[in-house]
Amino acid sequence: MRTLAQPTWNPTDALVPVELPTPEPRPDEVRVAVKAIGVNPVDWKMRQKGPLRLAARLLGPPLPFVPGVDFAGVVDAVGARVTSLKPGDRVVGGTDFSRGQRGSYADTVIARPDQVTVLPDAVDFETAGALPVAGVTAAMAVLEFGRLEAVPADARRVLVLGASGGVGQLAVQIARNAGAQVVGVCSARNVERVRALGATRVIDYGAAGIDPLTAAAESGPYRVIVDCVGGYPAGGCRRLLGPGGRHVMVAGDSAGAFFQALVPPFSSRILLGKPTGARLAPLVQAIAEGRLRVEIAQRFPLAEAEAAHALSQSGRVVGKIVLVV
Repeated sequence: MRTLAQPTWNPTDALVPVELPTPEPRPDEVRVAVKAIGVNPVDWKMRQKGPLRLAARLLGPPLPFVPGVDFAGVVDAVGARVTSLKPGDRVVGGTDFSRGQRGSYADTVIARPDQVTVLPDAVDFETAGALPVAGVTAAMAVLEFGRLEAVPADARRVLVLGASGGVGQLAVQIARNAGAQVVGVCSARNVERVRALGATRVIDYGAAGIDPLTAAAESGPYRVIVDCVGGYPAGGCRRLLGPGGRHVMVAGDSAGAFFQALVPPFSSRILLGKPTGARLAPLVQAIAEGRLRVEIAQRFPLAEAEAAHALSQSGRVVGKIVLVV
């Protein structure tokens, strides 16, 4: 199979084309011919440093390291014990290195049935491929950890910091679909874009004399605050929460973020969603019904994954980056 891989664990190694044997699915696995792959910051962070990189080295398959989680494609083989899927099924899901699986930067991936959900014809592969990590992270932040729907409708207020990015755009929509009033923070060039996603108020973080958290306080208190940027003071965010409110730091990987998650009353949490079929199914259905959309910032061929990572690292991506196989 064709992959883009890092040959060693040297963080300066570039991703290079590597041909690996095409795997046969085990009895409880499926093999998917990949059509599209979503790019997430965790993909390039795992190449460089951090706890996920260490876990991948200890638990994942041997080198070369194939990054990536998100994928969408067509099942082309199933194991003997798999009854829920068949060759020809269109699916979307995420790989899992803790199960010994290689990443998704490849033309073929192996997964278990509980890692994927069937993709309706109404949802194209590129949209689906961009969904897993970002969509599951946003839904977990707003609905699972945030428990937005556990409070009365008039208390459903959500603040999304970094509302135009991959996770932020989905968090805004998921919160609005749950009946929340949503305040989004983004740059001036994206204000109208975030408003079109359903935000009831949008704050330009670069406006003269504006502190985003101070400005956002006028619309609080919040049930959920989702920080998709990092760098916003956790204490300042918690002060904007109402009783029982939750503050989510998306994929926060600094020592300070880990410390803040341990501060009573434990209302802050670091979160990176793990895609499963059960979590993806309602998101895919929402896309098929037109209640959720994934904005794609740019598409790259798989062979240009390094350029995709450079764009992701710039921190100025509006929406999602997708690799096309």
